Amino acid sequence: MARVLVQARRPVIYAGQGVHYAQAWQPLRELAELLAAPVTTSLEGKSAFPENHPLSLGSGGRSLPKPVHHFLQHADVILGIGCSFATTNYGVAMPPGKRIIHATLDPADVNKDVPADEVLLGDAALTLDALVAAVKDELGRHERDNAAQVAAEIRQVKEEWLAQWLPKLTSNEVPLSPYRVIWDLMHTVDRANTIITHDAGSPRDQMSPFWETVAPLTYLGWGKTTQLGYGLGLAMGAKLAAPDKLCINVWGDAAIGFTGMDFETAVRERIPILSILLNNFSMAIEIPIMPVATEKYRSTDITGNYADMARAFGGYGERVTRPEEIVPAIKRGIAKTQEGIPALLEFITAKETTYSIFK
Repeated sequence: MARVLVQARRPVIYAGQGVHYAQAWQPLRELAELLAAPVTTSLEGKSAFPENHPLSLGSGGRSLPKPVHHFLQHADVILGIGCSFATTNYGVAMPPGKRIIHATLDPADVNKDVPADEVLLGDAALTLDALVAAVKDELGRHERDNAAQVAAEIRQVKEEWLAQWLPKLTSNEVPLSPYRVIWDLMHTVDRANTIITHDAGSPRDQMSPFWETVAPLTYLGWGKTTQLGYGLGLAMGAKLAAPDKLCINVWGDAAIGFTGMDFETAVRERIPILSILLNNFSMAIEIPIMPVATEKYRSTDITGNYADMARAFGGYGERVTRPEEIVPAIKRGIAKTQEGIPALLEFITAKETTYSIFK
């Protein structure tokens, strides 16, 4: 299998959450650099590989960065490590006609949805250590010298993709673009010392392609079958596990309708998280598929002043409506968490239904 990887013209590594469980971040990076192989991750595996690394393609779910799509389409060999390759609308689809190497701990995953040409069963760290050793031995006969070329191609595709999205990521429109909120948040916090999670639905699909992780276990990716509002509990759990880190959940007004009362739990139990609420007074992701119900019964409409709710519970709450207020509000919210007070920042956003999706 090491020979297959070394001789591949365009190998791609797809890393799943098994890399996190095995704490196999270093051998994953070493293997990628030995092979000059681009790396992408599943939603659950996001942050297993630093996304500011020249070989990073970013992370994919229902929405994904263009480099993920581009390099998977042009790959000849795909190594899946610590992943299930499960077919889901919320995961990265493996294109047909590729040679698949599936390295997983669970034999039930093998050939379940994606047929494998080669299989490695075992812990991700042990498997990667063995692959690194075997690849080093094989490289003595087949040296790879295309790392700079691969990195340049990744950079070019990423820059072209970001150029298309910068109008939304830096928009001055009112109501706010949710992409502007996410973009400003990412460039305000210390990402290496932050643990962040999205919610299911729009926050997941808007954030996962654009949030660039720089350290392991700094991003909790989810959102397949779990209910809306799950991210609030994840952020509280993260803060209890890592009290010195800034712990953030990003959710929408539908999600807060499911579990918003538990913000009081954060206040009562003194769990100072930063909660970023994207409020567009609608379940916007459903508008295109529920036009009649929306028009006749207001089925996708939601309302509430959640900053007031946060204050009523004893936390910090602030409603933000102007683009120039985004960063100052984030800094005030962070300061409140450092005082030991849970903070909820409510951003009034547009009904955005555009995502980074490729067919």
